[in-house]
Amino acid sequence: MKSAVETLNPTRVRLTVEVPFEELKDSLDAAYKKINQQVTVKGFRKGKIPARVIDQRFGRGAVLEEAVNDALPKFYTEAVNEAEVNPLGQPEVDITELKDGELLAFTAEVDIRPTLEIPDYSGIEVTVDAVEVTDEDVEKSVEQLRERFASTSAVERAAQDGDVVTIDLEAKVEGEVLPDGVASDVSYTIGSGELLDGIDEAVKGLEAGGEATFTSQLKGGSAEGKDAEVTVKVTTVSARELPELDDEFAQMASEFDTLDELKADSRKRLENMKQFDQATQAQERVLDELLKLVEVPMPEKLLEDEINTRKHNLEHHQLGQMGLDLAKYLEIQGKTEEEFLAETKEQAEKGIKTQFILDELVNKEKLDVSREELTEHLFRRAASSGMSPDQFAQAVAEGGQVPMLVGEVARGKALAVVVEAAKVVDSNGEVVDLSDDDEDEVEAAAEAVEAVTGEAEVSEDK
Repeated sequence: MKSAVETLNPTRVRLTVEVPFEELKDSLDAAYKKINQQVTVKGFRKGKIPARVIDQRFGRGAVLEEAVNDALPKFYTEAVNEAEVNPLGQPEVDITELKDGELLAFTAEVDIRPTLEIPDYSGIEVTVDAVEVTDEDVEKSVEQLRERFASTSAVERAAQDGDVVTIDLEAKVEGEVLPDGVASDVSYTIGSGELLDGIDEAVKGLEAGGEATFTSQLKGGSAEGKDAEVTVKVTTVSARELPELDDEFAQMASEFDTLDELKADSRKRLENMKQFDQATQAQERVLDELLKLVEVPMPEKLLEDEINTRKHNLEHHQLGQMGLDLAKYLEIQGKTEEEFLAETKEQAEKGIKTQFILDELVNKEKLDVSREELTEHLFRRAASSGMSPDQFAQAVAEGGQVPMLVGEVARGKALAVVVEAAKVVDSNGEVVDLSDDDEDEVEAAAEAVEAVTGEAEVSEDK
């Protein structure tokens, strides 16, 4: 076999391959064997039909086609290895010559991973929000806990903000009651904003037995988006009673004996949350600065595939579960289709660039992924998918996605290396130390990378 490579642009090559016919012998033998198992010829046992008879009955062309289809992947892979290129996705193959008994020639065009130069990134500097927990933050956190332990009791007065009312609803569109427009014994907290627009104003001031009618745009159901005339009847009004904020409440709502201890724990929890948010912010901003440092040629076919993948996943998974189509989604978002496609393209380009740059850093820094790191990442991914670790691991193995998970962890490690080298200061001018827990830092970095790269994975095929 002879092969040559021609660089079409920084991200695409054309391989030209010539194969002497004798190198097709194994594929020809396999083709005759396969056809033998698929056809019957009177006078011959199945699987024992001579090659000359198959040629006569079914045509030599059918045999050659089967043999070439079998041989192409092998010769393409050999040409790729010989050219020392890293192909992305599947090639576009064109058979340029097929002479029976003499020669097979073909070309294969394919996107390749571009060669990148990673400059010194130690000068990256970013600013993040300072970790500040105010007394107001603590009070709000404790108040939310208090809300969870609120009790209700029926009252004989008009409903007001914060009350819990039991209501019956009936929705009409153009004078007709909707098939799915009737609901009874619905519990609703006035002011929560969890039901229809306008319902708070309608029920406030009503006592048990009172009713009101208002107009509201329906948010779901058979008449979604249409204006409906909604009749609401209040059957009970209950006042919410909050427990006293004292040591007894702390003992009831937590493992602490005093309210001061509960507040101290709330402050610590809020600090931890804000520190995590700060670390995530640092990773995202360092990554943005790193992307600015590196010029990345963009493979056109890969970009097109990534855009289509993101669009497909949005339409058929996320929006499908919400009962929306793309047109309705864009209407809600206040975007045109052109704006949506432009944003999707920008996100896809950023995702591909991120993978390319971090993969190059993995090689440059000689980063390996340990079994422990992969296991921890698998457990986190399993939790986010709603599957058990065993179920997720089995699905990953059956789908051949172990290399994808390894890649995610490796990229997280690469980003963590860059973050560690960068200067991170908070909005108060204080230097932020993000190196307290290397394992957590890598996992958080992996999450930050996944948020950018999205659903699709840049794969190399040979």
